[in-house]
Order: sequence, then C-alpha cells, then structure tokens
Amino acid sequence: MSNDESSTPRANNGTAAFLDALNVTRNMKIGVVVGFAFAALVYAVRVFELLGPAPQGVAGPVLFLALAFVLAFGAFVLVTISLTLVSAYRRVQELE
Repeated sequence: MSNDESSTPRANNGTAAFLDALNVTRNMKIGVVVGFAFAALVYAVRVFELLGPAPQGVAGPVLFLALAFVLAFGAFVLVTISLTLVSAYRRVQELE
C-alpha cells in the first residue's frame, strides 16, 4: 500500500467524525423539511391565490412549481449552513 491509500481511511474517519460533531446530518434533515415546507407554502399561496388574484399575464402553476423547487433547495442550503454554523459555534464554546 502506498501512503495515499493508507491515509485515505483515516481522512474519511476524521471527516466523518468532524461532520458528526457538527450535527450535519441532523441539520440537513431539518433543512430539507423546512425548505420543502416553505416552498409548498409559497406555492400554495401563489397558485391557489390565497392572498388575492395573480397579476395579469403571470405564468401558470407549472412554472411556479419549478420555482418552488429552486426555493426549496435554496432554503434547504441556507437552513443547513446556518444550523451547522450554530453547531460549530457551540462546539467552540464548549472547548474553551
């Protein structure tokens, strides 16, 4: 075995431990739920005209569905990164 091959499992274990210490898996699950819930809410408001009729000439529900997926992904990433930063801050405070 070369040095590169023998160091790879240790790097993976270290990375896994680092991600586990920051609760990244939990944060991703929360991010997915929040992202899709937020996108579903915005989609429902626009498509079912819960806040009034849509302006004239606005695209149909298919385009809004595509935009909802983009919104869901963006919210997912934002929530996941934010929660991970909070976890990292708390971890640093524990170590001090």
